Amino acid sequence: TSSGKQHPIFLAETKVNGFLRYIAKMAHHQEIYFLWRPFLPDAKDDMILELAVAAQCSHLITHNTRHFVGADQFGIQVHSPSMFLKYIQE
Repeated sequence: TSSGKQHPIFLAETKVNGFLRYIAKMAHHQEIYFLWRPFLPDAKDDMILELAVAAQCSHLITHNTRHFVGADQFGIQVHSPSMFLKYIQE
């Protein structure tokens, strides 16, 4: 454009839906057995941490990294999406 602004990349709806269907097909229903609530500053995020611990996740990807301070106590590294992409490219 003449303004010099870059436009985000848009994916076709069929490609997005196909990707989401694939993720849903490959997903595993994980029971949660741990209840440490409240643990995180935002109580709505506690169930996400519980699920990550129960599923033995090593990484948690979120735009709200500041809400997951302390997740490292459970062996979980918290990354923003952009930081995770940099991490996996190394």
